[in-house]
Amino acid sequence: MSQLEKIYGVHAVEALLRHHPRRVKQIWLSEGRSEPRLQALLQLAGEHRVAVGAAERRELDAWVEGVHQGVVADVSPSQVWGEAMLEELLDRHEGAPLLLVLDGVTDPHNLGACLRTADAAGALAVIIPKDKAATLTPVVRKVACGAAETMPLVAVTNLARSLEKLQQRGLWIVGTAGEAEKEIYQQDLTGPLVLVMGAEGKGMRRLTREHCDHLVKLPMAGSVSSLNVSVATGVCLFEALRQRKPK
Repeated sequence: MSQLEKIYGVHAVEALLRHHPRRVKQIWLSEGRSEPRLQALLQLAGEHRVAVGAAERRELDAWVEGVHQGVVADVSPSQVWGEAMLEELLDRHEGAPLLLVLDGVTDPHNLGACLRTADAAGALAVIIPKDKAATLTPVVRKVACGAAETMPLVAVTNLARSLEKLQQRGLWIVGTAGEAEKEIYQQDLTGPLVLVMGAEGKGMRRLTREHCDHLVKLPMAGSVSSLNVSVATGVCLFEALRQRKPK
């Protein structure tokens, strides 16, 4: 049992049952939960022969930190992808790939929100450094609303070297920085693209910035000088999506 981790929330558990059913070992519902939104989850559990048990709500509260919506699952730990898997993903992909790099984002809520946005914007993968960054946790999965099960999260040992390799493959690296001259809306985002977002507060590290082909900023009209990283990521990814849509 100690080898398992607990995933919680209706969307996160349902997404796991859809995409990686073999990882789900047991589902716990708080007693008395039977509303319609659980029907799809229960049907999937039945199809994949996953046991569903009842537990008191206070038991579920003790198991996880966060809003579990009366649904908790025991699952085998998730896999963060390695660099070799990213190469394979790019080899298989047709068309111009869109990758998101988070340079040292440490808040699991921000990582979860970025995974969800990357999924919605059609990104191929999200890349993070192995050290000093948030990684896949139950909180990240809950915030990602299922996107953590479909969006590859790739952890790399040396981010600068990984960006170099992506450049050699013909991808353009566009980094965000408050002091950049050019706004995101003036930048061509239509080709093979790596979008780099800096960490909360500190922004991109010097080495990461030096590997960018272009630096862009988000225009700010209010008195606050920067946006939350997950909000800024959403703005940038959806500008890329807008430009990439067939005319």
